[in-house]
Amino acid sequence: MLSVVNAKLLIVLHLLGACIWTGGHLVLALAVLPRALQDRSPDVIREFESGFERLGIPALLVQVLTGVLLTSRFFPDLRRLLAFDSPVATYVVAKLGLLLLTVMLALHARLRIIPTLSRETLPKLAWHIRAVTLTAVLFVVFGAGIHFGGW
Repeated sequence: MLSVVNAKLLIVLHLLGACIWTGGHLVLALAVLPRALQDRSPDVIREFESGFERLGIPALLVQVLTGVLLTSRFFPDLRRLLAFDSPVATYVVAKLGLLLLTVMLALHARLRIIPTLSRETLPKLAWHIRAVTLTAVLFVVFGAGIHFGGW
């Protein structure tokens, strides 16, 4: 019984992290970014990011931790996960790929774009924001696929 409760708690925490991470990026991409581009103001993005990072980064870390725990729970033998013998295994591996893409985009933005962010480089950051938002939405889509056992 305790293991069922633990699994449900992990799923709830994972979903809460997804709500914060994906919701925050949707707000950024659909509400904040258009205003920043229209005003050609990187400060609009900086202001949003400074507030969102305090909640968004911990939410992403919760997702990673709970995702690893859930994966190890449902795939104690990693060879079975990497065999791609079920839709669930395929979706979990896809989510791991999306995580890698998210980290790569975040590092590139943090190390290359944000240090030189200006009115002129704002469009470059806009593409990053759109890519991370799309990745966040795909996390949700593949997560739903895991819950439903495939599409």
